[in-house]
Amino acid sequence: MPRKELNTKIFIDGGDPDETRAIIKSLGFLDGQTTNPSFVSKNPRAQEKMDRGETFTEPELLEFYKGIVQEISSLIPDGSVSIEVYADENTTAEEMLEQGRTMNSWIPNAHIKLPSSKEGIRAAEQAVKEGMRVNMTLCFSLKQAAAVYSATRGAKRGQVFISPFVGRLDDRGEDGMSFIANLLKLYKKGDGHVMVLTASVRHDAHLMEALHLGSDIITAKLETLDEWAKKGSPLPGEAYAYDPHGLKPLPYEDLDLEADWTSFDLTHPLTTQGMEKFTKDWNKLLGK
Repeated sequence: MPRKELNTKIFIDGGDPDETRAIIKSLGFLDGQTTNPSFVSKNPRAQEKMDRGETFTEPELLEFYKGIVQEISSLIPDGSVSIEVYADENTTAEEMLEQGRTMNSWIPNAHIKLPSSKEGIRAAEQAVKEGMRVNMTLCFSLKQAAAVYSATRGAKRGQVFISPFVGRLDDRGEDGMSFIANLLKLYKKGDGHVMVLTASVRHDAHLMEALHLGSDIITAKLETLDEWAKKGSPLPGEAYAYDPHGLKPLPYEDLDLEADWTSFDLTHPLTTQGMEKFTKDWNKLLGK
């Protein structure tokens, strides 16, 4: 597909530069990559080390992660590479910022991934003031999305991504794609500085619906993108309709994007669970 026909940016979700190379060859282009601790733990070199019964020290693991994103960055120098901070329920905004500043120095095209929690959004508020680019991950509610918008007001378009995890909403019987529709509707009231990055894309139907809705960015694993590429990278036509297969549509909330971000309820069980999983996978590499 000629890149000019596609308004949505396409990212790959993973922690293996060989997959980056593979999808660039398959698709013919790539706009970015999203990484996280779970994907780093699945990197073949990390797996080989673990299979030998070895673990990393913290400096070794950070250096390993740095090497991965630097290699990915060299493959998509004009794209974006998201690098995730370590954040459990006790990690403060200041601690996230300290990590983010270090990670931001690794490559020139970094987006620092922060959780859509109170401390994560507090960190993002300061990060954008310092000129950092951020990707607010594990977003599952419009209140979280409104808070991200409010906290990062003044940022340039492209400086802030927000990543709703549609697959994890589907897992609990809710239509994740209806959340994308609601989020895009909410953000139409704003200035466009936050770009919606549809994440946790599980299959071709998710990808096609995200294209249909006009998501700014889509990130998906190699298998999903490769399947789409082999079909000729089709776009949804006029007759296209998404089948949610009985999943419950999420209601729209008309929230005030200009409200103080701290006024929103930012709690969501999936955000907490997501942070727990990422830290567990990271700690496993450290032998904890």
